[in-house]
This record gives sequence, structure tokens and C-alpha cells, in this order.
Amino acid sequence: MSEPRGIDGASSGSLNAETLLQLAREKTVSSRNRLAEAMVDMFSDRGRDLSDRERGLMIDILKRVLGEIEHSVRKRISSDLASRKDAPHALIGFLANDEIDVAYSILSQSRVLQDADLIEVIRNRTMEHQLAIAVRFHVSEAVTDALVESGNETVITEMLRNPDAEISRATMDYLVEQSQRVDTFREPILRREDLPPEVAKRMFMWVSAALRKYILSEFGLDADTVDDLLENAAREGLMTEASVQKPPAATLAEKLYQKGNIDVDLLISTLHDGEIALFVHLFARMSGMRAPLVQRMLFEPGGEGLAIASKALGFSREDFSVLFLLSRQARPETPRNVRHAHQQVMEMFDRMVEAECRKVLRKWQRDQDYLKALLSVEGDGTVDPLPPKTSRLQRRPKA
Repeated sequence: MSEPRGIDGASSGSLNAETLLQLAREKTVSSRNRLAEAMVDMFSDRGRDLSDRERGLMIDILKRVLGEIEHSVRKRISSDLASRKDAPHALIGFLANDEIDVAYSILSQSRVLQDADLIEVIRNRTMEHQLAIAVRFHVSEAVTDALVESGNETVITEMLRNPDAEISRATMDYLVEQSQRVDTFREPILRREDLPPEVAKRMFMWVSAALRKYILSEFGLDADTVDDLLENAAREGLMTEASVQKPPAATLAEKLYQKGNIDVDLLISTLHDGEIALFVHLFARMSGMRAPLVQRMLFEPGGEGLAIASKALGFSREDFSVLFLLSRQARPETPRNVRHAHQQVMEMFDRMVEAECRKVLRKWQRDQDYLKALLSVEGDGTVDPLPPKTSRLQRRPKA
């Protein structure tokens, strides 16, 4: 006949609460091994006859004595419980915060741990604990964000190498930007199957920009030639982006451009009629810039970008003046402020050198991501369209 089991059992084969505490107090290897076996046994088939009350009480006792158990025994317990889905959350949480060789199995394998548990460990334990979480079978976006917030480059690199780590778009954007500084981020980022094509494009662009700086410093080639070659090379190395249907204004602007019908009079007429979207695409097609950049120029406070582009395109003083005043209609400004801004921008327009403005426009015509990458590598290298010894204004919209 088998011996009865239970916390309150009195037979020689049972482990009741008193016996468990006694084992915890004993210093022999044998007693501590029996304690470890009892803990694991509790969640095995042999322990399923425990009631919820008995199981809860046993867990409470074990939590209190676990810190007194020998390190090697805790490690064994952790290893045995890491793969068990029915292991008690409180006990798993305790082990997850233990020394790393005890906690590793739990942190890397246990499905009992919730995001909140993992984030707490990331914020309060060691880099080794963070690494164990970074290689888990599944890492949610909330947990990857916490790993990135830790700022540890080794941990972040391991997380990037984990194909089961979910990374939000905002976090991926941040890591791509950081990869300009942190070499170890680059290869795992580019190998990720969830890397959006447009994000990959940005990486190719800044890598090309960094290469540009090296080529110019080492070989002394013409900057515009190098820019053209690298921009084309970067584009050819990218995944083909899915085609997106153009908005009606862009389609119309393209047709008018193909027929040679875009001129400054059409721009003025379109802006006068309040057709902002059409104006943006007409100006973009005429200037060779992308529409988002033109839109920024149109609504920037000082109008300096619009002035430079207009000068580069050979617009007359009178035509630019009309364009600027029409562009102010969409801004909530007082007539006095508009007059002041108009006076300043016209003075600047008069002083600008057309040839220098064309150089600035050529930079704006390049892929916006390439230009942004270029500026991040070498600083603001914009050609000044004003003659020497004139005060520089903040007249270039961000690309």
C-alpha cells in the first residue's frame, strides 16, 4: 500500500511543512537535495494530488526558505522549473531575480514570466540578466523597448540577432540611426526579415554618405560626381518598394510637365486659387525636388527656402514676391507680420547669387534620405547663396 501524501501527512514518506522547514535548516547535502526534489516533485505528476490550498502553502514556505538553499540546488531547481508552464508565478519570479547562473534558465525559457516581470528584471538586475532575456524564445515589443532603453550595446546587438524579438517601428528607426555610431548594430539589423524596405533604404543612404566623405578626403574627386554615383549605387542596392498609386494632383502635375506647360504663371494661378496640393506637385516637378520638401518650404515661417528655389529657377523678383505673399495666406499671421517677413525675404532675394542658389537646389534635388544622411555625417555643408560678409539666416528647410 502506498504511503499517503500531503502537507499535513504524518507518514515517514511524506514531506509536511515541519519536515520541509527542518530540511531547509539542515546543512547536509542530503537534506538540501531532498528539499530540491520536493520542490520539483510538487509540480510533477506525483504531486498533482495536492490541493490548491496545500500547493499555495507549500509555495509560500519554499519562497521563504529558498534564499537559504545552497546555490547549486537553486540552480538545479531553476533548470527543472524553467520549462514548466504550471510552475507558480511567484516562485518563478523569485528565481528570475537570483544570481545569473540560477536565473538564466528561467529568464531565457520560462513561459510563466510576463512582460512586467521581464521589464523589472531588465531595469534592476545585471547586464547578464538582460542578455538572457534578449535571447528568449519570444520577446515582445514592450520588452525590446526596455532592452533598448538599457543602453547596453551588447544586449541590444543580441536582441537584434534574435529573430523572435518583436521590434516596433519607432524603436527600429532609432536603432537604425544609432547604427551610424554603433558598428555592431548594422549586420544584425540588415539581416532582420522584419526590416521595412524604407528603413533599409535609410541605412544604405547614410552608409553611402559616410563612404562619400572618405572618397572626397582620400581621392579628391569632384563632390557632385561622387554624390551622383553614390546616390545611384544606393538606390540600385535597395529592395524595390511596392508601387503606390499617385495622388490626383501628382498625376496632373506629371502630365502638365510632360507637355511643357508648367511655368511661373501657372504656379501663381494655382496658388491664387487655393490649390495647394497641385501647386506643391507642380513646383516639385518643375524644380526636381520631392513634394514633401516643397510643402515644408511653402509653409516655413521665413520663406527662405522658397526664395532660394525661386532664384535658382530664374523667377523674376516680381513673380517671387507674388508667390511669397500668396503662400502667407494659409498662415495665421497679422498683416504687420506679413509685411515685415515680406520685406526681409525680398531683401534676401535681391542679395542672393543665382548660381549659388542653383548649387543649393541641386542638393535639395537629391534623395531626401541621402541628403539627411550626408548632413549627419559631415554637418551642414550647404552652399551659401548670399555674397560673402552678409549675415547668414536660417533659410534652409530641413531635408
